[in-house]
Amino acid sequence: MTRLSLITACWNSAKTIADTLQSVNAQTLADFEYLIVDGGSKDDTMAIVARDGARVTSAISEPDKGIYDAYNKGLARATGDIIGFINSDDYYCSPDVLEQVMAAFEDPSVEAVHADLVYVSPEDTAKIERHWKSRPATIENLRRGFIPAHPTVFLRRSVYDKVGTFDTTYRLAADYDFLLRTFYVARVKSVYLPHIWVRMRSGGATGGSASSIMRQNDEIRASQMAHGLNYPKALFLAHKVVDRSIQRARAPFVKVPDLIADQAGSR
Repeated sequence: MTRLSLITACWNSAKTIADTLQSVNAQTLADFEYLIVDGGSKDDTMAIVARDGARVTSAISEPDKGIYDAYNKGLARATGDIIGFINSDDYYCSPDVLEQVMAAFEDPSVEAVHADLVYVSPEDTAKIERHWKSRPATIENLRRGFIPAHPTVFLRRSVYDKVGTFDTTYRLAADYDFLLRTFYVARVKSVYLPHIWVRMRSGGATGGSASSIMRQNDEIRASQMAHGLNYPKALFLAHKVVDRSIQRARAPFVKVPDLIADQAGSR
C-alpha cells in the first residue's frame, strides 16, 4: 500500500505552528506519517507540538544548520513512498488536500504533483496578499524562470533517489535548486492540479528585506547557471517583477477556504 510522509521543519515557531498542526489534524486521509523536525527551539514550539500534534508520528528537537538541513533530516527519517513538506508558518486550506495528492499518485507514471498557494498577511491570515497560480512544469516554463511552489510539491521517494537531497551550500534558495534539479535536469513527470492547497504567511527569510531578496535571487541565478539554464538576468528579473505584480492583482478575486478560520468559527 502506498503511504505518504509529511515533514514540518520548525524553529521557534510557537506563534504559528498550531495552525499547521491543526490543518494536518483535519486531513481526511486516514493514514500517513507526520514528522516534526525542530532545530532546538527555545520557545514553546515543542510544547505546542505535544499538545496539538494529534497526527504527529515522530518528533525530534536538536540543533541544526538551518531549514534545509532540517529538510534533509526529515527525508532521512521518512519511510513513505510519497513525500511532501508543510512549513511551520503555513497551513492547508482544506481537509482533503492529502487525499487529492494520493489520488493523483494512483497513476503509476506520475512522479510528482504540484498545485497553487496564496500568500497571506502574517498578522491576519484571512487577508490574501498574493495568489501564486502555478502552471505545468514544462521545460519552456522552467526556462522562463518558473518553479512550482515548494509547499505544494509532493514527490515519489524514487525522485529523491534520483535527484538527491537539498544542497545546504545555498542558504536561501536550496528549495529552488532542488526543484530545478528535479524538474529541469531530471525531467521528472509532474501533474499540475489547479487547486489552492496552502496558505503561506508572507515574509520569512526570503520574503522580507530587499537585501535578503537580492541574495536569494543571486543564489537562484547561481543554481540556474550550475544546471545549464542560461536565461538572461534581465529577463529573469523582469519575469519575477511581472509575476509578482500579477499575483498581487489576482489576490482580491481569490476565493479559497480557510480551514483554520472555519474550525475556529465552529467551536
